[in-house]
Amino acid sequence: MCLGVVGRVVELKGDNRALVEIMGVEREISVVLVPDIKLNEYVMIHAGFAINAIDEEAALETEAILRQVYGDPL
Repeated sequence: MCLGVVGRVVELKGDNRALVEIMGVEREISVVLVPDIKLNEYVMIHAGFAINAIDEEAALETEAILRQVYGDPL
């Protein structure tokens, strides 16, 4: 089973990379598939790639569901 997670872009880097915050944890990902993404926007992430932008309401709802299922990662 594949699982996508949501993250908020906290830093845009060169070479189509970004630093995202995922449930309190920062990770570097590729944003090559969403080249117009901006700082503080939310993205759906799968296998280290942002696959699409999502609105804040959907992102927070998805995060809440993941926390219910898997608990708090911190």
